[in-house]
Amino acid sequence: MSEFSVPTMQIFVIGGTGYFGSVLVEHLRTAGHAVTALARSEQSAARLRAAGAEPVAGSITDTAVLRAAAAAAADAVVYAASDYTPTAQSTEDELAAVRAVTEGAAGAAAKPVVYTSTGLVYGFDPVDVTEDAVLPEVSAQPVKAQAERIVLGTAGITGIAVRAGLVFGRGGTGLVTGLIEAAATNGVATYIGDGSNAWYPVHVDDLADLYVRAIEHPVAGVFNAVGSVPFTFRELAGAIGDLTGTPSVSVPLEAAEAQMGPGVRALTTSTHLLATKARSAYGWRPSDRSLVEDVRHGSYTLPPRP
Repeated sequence: MSEFSVPTMQIFVIGGTGYFGSVLVEHLRTAGHAVTALARSEQSAARLRAAGAEPVAGSITDTAVLRAAAAAAADAVVYAASDYTPTAQSTEDELAAVRAVTEGAAGAAAKPVVYTSTGLVYGFDPVDVTEDAVLPEVSAQPVKAQAERIVLGTAGITGIAVRAGLVFGRGGTGLVTGLIEAAATNGVATYIGDGSNAWYPVHVDDLADLYVRAIEHPVAGVFNAVGSVPFTFRELAGAIGDLTGTPSVSVPLEAAEAQMGPGVRALTTSTHLLATKARSAYGWRPSDRSLVEDVRHGSYTLPPRP
């Protein structure tokens, strides 16, 4: 939570019932802010009401709804929806949604629009991972780079793009839970090659804290968001093996690609993102929580048996 005292704000959240979005709504409400959030089903709407937020019926394909809700949000808009297996249609939908949100939010007040991007936009094994780096055309998430340009290039808003590392904690995030489920199902916890490639993840509560700070005291631009405790994929497989009671084994990249597609190459990369800019601009201090220890002794559990 922010250490600064600010008046109550009205914030519109897209993706407020997802893994990160639901934690963000919790942090915003704890900070005393009023939240409206997109809900594409009555079940989602009920979850939002239970969290103290007001649902707005619609999905990211309802651009008129997004534009109107972003305009009605008096103080800030957050795009926290995520789709990390993009298709041509989902890419088109996300970019149209981001355009609608930024158009709706634009005005003399220059309200902040915070867009959830990813460190994957830097490409495969990048040399420059500073926020000013020229992004490659080929990456695991080109749609995020395109959406960033919309947010940062729209006049009349304070555009903020957060390039988050792998988000973890509270037993969530699809990559980690998917690897746990695969180990429990297949009897082995796998990593690719020698597994020495390292990522810097960020705890979901730390990331939500950064967003609250960015909304309350907005500074336009791009910000990396990672914690200070890295992990290697071999270490993660070992922790998953301990959790599931399975051995951790290496698989060749070719075999992993044959099973999961070419996108699995991202799991062989290393990242060395730093959050220096976010720390300086927002006074953000992420915790030293470890993904490996959280898997081994923390919030992650075995998947239910069929």
